[in-house]
Amino acid sequence: MMQDEIKAWRKEMRTRLIAQRCALTPVDRAQRDTFLASALRAQLAGLEGTLAFYWPMRGEFDARPIVTDWLRQNAQRRAALPIVLEKAAPLGFRAWTPEELMVAGIFGTTVPRDDVRLVPTALLIPLVGFDEQGYRLGYGGGFYDRTVAALASLSPRLVTIGIGYELGRLPTIHPQPYDCKLDHFLTA
Repeated sequence: MMQDEIKAWRKEMRTRLIAQRCALTPVDRAQRDTFLASALRAQLAGLEGTLAFYWPMRGEFDARPIVTDWLRQNAQRRAALPIVLEKAAPLGFRAWTPEELMVAGIFGTTVPRDDVRLVPTALLIPLVGFDEQGYRLGYGGGFYDRTVAALASLSPRLVTIGIGYELGRLPTIHPQPYDCKLDHFLTA
């Protein structure tokens, strides 16, 4: 496939997968979310440090209750939400607690009002699509790939966890040189 064909395929695939995700019946979504919640709790059980996660949109799995429970189990744990600092740049991360006042962010996101910055040790990343090679298809802005690449030299190394619905599984996302592999995938 040529570069322009790959770009068009990825755009069309994003649209289709988001539509399928948003069309899940309430019963199907509840079953999948129950499984994902259990899998995420198990994944986070031994994790310490700062977990960056996402505010759900466009039918994404809502990890907030699990992250809230994870925070309450140990006062040393921190959580953060991504913020867009500028176009075509890595994300920044603002501290989050369940009591945090939230405001509208860029691209329809919701972000903590207070600008307390954190550097994550683990990153929970929403999946639009994913493949067996460990690559994810996101919304197309490249923010997470830039972020993972920018944080690659951290010590301890950043742990990346993709989370989403099994309907996003693809034989390949046709990874590009800038796409970063994820460490773990949780899907239902």
